[in-house]
This record gives sequence, structure tokens and C-alpha cells, in this order.
Amino acid sequence: NYMGLMQWRASDRSLPASVCSVPCRMGERKKIVKGVPCCWHCERCEGYHFQASEFSCELCPYEQRPDANRTGCQDIPIIKLEWHSPWAVIPVFISMLGIVATTFVIVTFVRHNDTPIVRASGREMSYVLLTGIFLCYAITFLMIAAPDVGVCSFRRIFLGLGMCFSYAALLTKTNRIHRIFEQGKKSVTAPRFISPASQLVITFSLISVQLLGVFVWFVVDPPHTFVDYGEQRTQDPAAARGVLKCDISDLSLICSLGYSILLMVTCTVYAIKTRGVPETFNEAKPIGFTMYTTCIIWLAFIPIFFGTAQSAERMYIQTTTLTISLSLSASVSLGMLYMPKVYVIIFHPEQNVPKRKRSFKAIVTAATMSGKLQKGGDRPNGEVKTELCESMETNSE
Repeated sequence: NYMGLMQWRASDRSLPASVCSVPCRMGERKKIVKGVPCCWHCERCEGYHFQASEFSCELCPYEQRPDANRTGCQDIPIIKLEWHSPWAVIPVFISMLGIVATTFVIVTFVRHNDTPIVRASGREMSYVLLTGIFLCYAITFLMIAAPDVGVCSFRRIFLGLGMCFSYAALLTKTNRIHRIFEQGKKSVTAPRFISPASQLVITFSLISVQLLGVFVWFVVDPPHTFVDYGEQRTQDPAAARGVLKCDISDLSLICSLGYSILLMVTCTVYAIKTRGVPETFNEAKPIGFTMYTTCIIWLAFIPIFFGTAQSAERMYIQTTTLTISLSLSASVSLGMLYMPKVYVIIFHPEQNVPKRKRSFKAIVTAATMSGKLQKGGDRPNGEVKTELCESMETNSE
């Protein structure tokens, strides 16, 4: 009995295996020891590799990852931005507040459509601008909705359209103000193309450029979805995810928003040019403050949006940044241009009554005498502006 003759160093008396190598576990390949063909080392298949045979590991297809045992591959889970995610809840909340506020302003303007304050603000252009503000808020829901061909199509259409409506209207307004004031320095004759109809034609001509660009985009590259497996392809295959997206690249996004940003910059230039216009003459100063604030918002947007291009949470950060920037831009326009008017309409109706109209000549002459206007601070704010705009409408009609 050889077992009885053996001496054991521990209580474990199991016989040692008389082999040079032990069998490899699942997910490990045999690596033959050089010079000893019957012996091997066990080497684990790492990363996105799986055990293809007894002696080899192979890389899984790009859209797959190794299973738990690393003996095969399985599909990488596909994710999208969910409505209950904190990245979505905050933009949606801001957007809903904005939609409610915009709707309230529109209803207030419609109910008081023929009052001096609404007429002085340029009713037609105000409704165009409010439509753009509403679209800037509404795009949040399309950006968070599950991507499909329909959603991707609407994203392309409305992504830059809300901003285009807003800044085309503001650009037309500031250009009109600039021309009226410059003309008033030279002559008492009203400049051309300042009637509501002319302003609408100019505004929708600017908007049509955006729509034409979107149409070309549809023809050249029809909208579709794809799964981005590179964005969240982590070192640990178990944490890898595919991101369902619309086929809108960063370059396409820049092109879609670029025209609207060009309108915004041009409008800002006109706002700077008209910054010296007397406060009671027009909306130049509120529009100027609106454009300066909006430019700051988008200057902050650019580094945040493009600085996260390599982040694993790129989809969440970029979507949230874009939607909040659009909502903030809309909120600035709504708050600075319309909330003061709504406040007067609702809480001070006595200031929203018709006043005796003066001729265009008298109003422009008074407006260009900025020194006298500044001394006449006892006049109600907006009186001259109201008279001018109503005179413009009367003369143009």
C-alpha cells in the first residue's frame, strides 16, 4: 500500500495530478508551451474576444459582445434617451413652462388685438415671433422622443425653424427701426417697405431660405436612424451599449442652426446700430438686450456641446444642452419683449387706451430730437412708440 508509505505535509492526502497542465476553463484558450508540445498555459480571452476554439480567441462582431462565459457573442443592448431620465425631465419641464407662458401671451394678444399696445408692437410680426418662440420650446419633445424615420424627419424640419422664425422676425423689426430712424434724420417721408404686408413678405422670404435648405437636405440624405456602437463602447464589454440615434451629424446640426445663428448675429448688429435711438421711439433697446443675452447663451452652448464629443454620456449632455439653450433663447425673447406688454395689458389697462394720433412728420421729428425726448421724462413710456407704429400702419394702409 503505497499510500500508507507516503508522508504528507498537510491533512489533504489527495494525490497530485501527474500532468504538466490542467484543463482550461470556459473562456480560456490553450497556449502551447514552447518546446513542450504536450503542455500549455491557459490564457483568458480578454476584451471583446470570445473562445472560438480550444486554441484560439476571436473578436466579436462590432455590434456584439462576449457572453458571460466568453464562449460566444451576444447583441449589445440598445439604449435611447428615456422620458424619465433626469437628462430629459429638466428640459421637458422648462419647455412645458415655456409653452404655457407663450400660449398665455398669444391668447392675451388675440383678446386685445386692437388695443394700442398690441398694435404698437406690430401685430403681424409679433405673431410670427411668438410662433417661433413656441417652436423653440416644442422641439424639446422631438429631441427626446424615440428616434424613428418620422421623428427624425420632424427634427430636421423644426430644429432650426423655431429660431429662424424668431430671428427673421426680429431682424425684420430691427431693420425697419433702423431705416425709419435713419430716414427721419434726412427726410420726413416714410421709408419704403415698412407696412405690415411688406414686413411679412421680408420675414417669410428669410424663412424660406431655411426651408429650402431642409428640402435639399432631405433630397441629398433622406432621414433614417442608426445605432452608434462607438459612443458607449467601454473597456468592460458588460457595460457596452449601442445608442439609437437619428442620422444627424454634428456638421449637419451646425448647418441646420447656422442660418438661424447668422440671422441672430445680423439682428444683433442692427440692435447695436439702433442702440442710440430714444427709448420711447421703438423697441430697439429691448430687442438689443434680448440679442445680447441670446448671444451669450449660444457662446456658452458651443464649448459644452462640442467639448463632450468624446464623452460616454455624449448623447445625454448634447441633447440636454441643445434643448435647454433653445428654451432659454425663447424665454429671453418672451420675457424681455412680451411680458412687460402683457403686464400693462392685464394690470394697467388705463395705459392701454387710444391716444390722439399725430402725423408721421411730427412723430419722426420728435423722435430724432433725442435730447428733448430724454428731458421729457414725464411722458408715459411707450406713448411715442405707440403713435409712431399706429401712424406707420395708417400711412401704409
